[in-house]
Amino acid sequence: MTTESTQLDSGRWYNGITSYQWLVLLIASLGWIFDVFEGQIFVASMKEAMPSLLPEGTSAGTISYYNNIAFAAFLLGGALGGVVFGRLSDRIGRTKTMIITILVYSCFTCVTAFAQTWWQMAIMRFFVAMGVGGEWAVASAMVAEVFPNRARAAVGSIFHGSSVFGTYLAIATGILIVNNPNFGWRWAFAVGALPAFLTLWIRWKLREPDKWVAARAAADSGQTQQTGRIADLFKGRYLRHTIVGVSLATIGMATFWGVHIYGRNLMMRDAENGFLKTAQIPADASQDEKDAVLKTHKKEIKNAEMTGMLLTTTGGGIGLFLFGPICTWIGRRGAFLVYHLGGLICGLLLFQVFYDARADVLWIALPVFGFWTLGMHAGYAVYFPELYPTRMRGTGGGFCFNVGRIFAAPILFLSGWMQKDWGFSLESSASLLSLLFLLAVVVLFFAPETKGKELPG
Repeated sequence: MTTESTQLDSGRWYNGITSYQWLVLLIASLGWIFDVFEGQIFVASMKEAMPSLLPEGTSAGTISYYNNIAFAAFLLGGALGGVVFGRLSDRIGRTKTMIITILVYSCFTCVTAFAQTWWQMAIMRFFVAMGVGGEWAVASAMVAEVFPNRARAAVGSIFHGSSVFGTYLAIATGILIVNNPNFGWRWAFAVGALPAFLTLWIRWKLREPDKWVAARAAADSGQTQQTGRIADLFKGRYLRHTIVGVSLATIGMATFWGVHIYGRNLMMRDAENGFLKTAQIPADASQDEKDAVLKTHKKEIKNAEMTGMLLTTTGGGIGLFLFGPICTWIGRRGAFLVYHLGGLICGLLLFQVFYDARADVLWIALPVFGFWTLGMHAGYAVYFPELYPTRMRGTGGGFCFNVGRIFAAPILFLSGWMQKDWGFSLESSASLLSLLFLLAVVVLFFAPETKGKELPG
């Protein structure tokens, strides 16, 4: 018996799983946890980092504009990294490529600590994202190939759901380091070098999946088409798979940055409004008057921001972990449908009904909102590897997940323009962008169902 899917597809999904298979899941998940940490550390520190890189007195709207540039650079870098490293993993192997991607995102996150201008920050975010996007493509393919068919949905959700621990690390860093006058945002990025040590464990413990070894040998002997060819993603039935995958990822990324990410801000705004009310600052007061009050409560406001991020992430994590059981029950398409409709409803309710709610209400509303607006992302780790054969699995999964980042990047600027130039409130812009969840419902009409099918060889 090998470590691959030679077990009978019967009984509970975890029956017969070997210690090596658990080890693969653990290491892949750790890589993804640190992967997400490197991405979210900017989210946790951008209100401190970007203003320090711009001239003193720069307006809040301009700071937000440059933060959006850094976000867009991250999305574009992730797209390029996902394609490049996904293709590389099909050619040289999953283990070797995973090591490269982790070293890339660790080193460039650490270098970010020395940024002196906004454009240096944006460039570093681009290169960090290359490693981030590549690691997901490699690890998701490896997990799918090492586990038996009956376990794929569960372990794919566990793998992607582990991302919440990366966000928790970013939240802790935001509270303990960014918000600490003895450290600050530069130290938060400096600790990004630590995941590089994970590569030593990978080099020591992991071997290439048997499925990849067989596919590589077949390609070398001329028995099949070559591995890692991007052109193959647009041939035959794989064209449909690629269009569906890219479309789902685009909608997921666009709603994450245009809807989900704003949920945590409601907790922060509740804290700000409370301090302004206590100081008897009228709503029509100048921004300078408001800033003078809020500056004296900077630490409390930062804690409120991180609390909102924690609540939204926790709900999202539960949604990610439960995607596997749900899609095992009602299928991949059914699970995507339920989550996108849930995201639409929760997005509209939060930003149209609960947008001005007190903190005690948000403690309940934000986890529910997070569950439905983030949970479908686990489906990418479950579904995308099932759409392609082994010789192009890393290429296909990486392409779908990360090209979605490119197409989602304009949403960052659209959201900013809606609020800054077109007069939309945060609630109105997030509500309108929530309608993107409906677009996914249309895409699902063309999506193939992969529940209960063998992983393509």
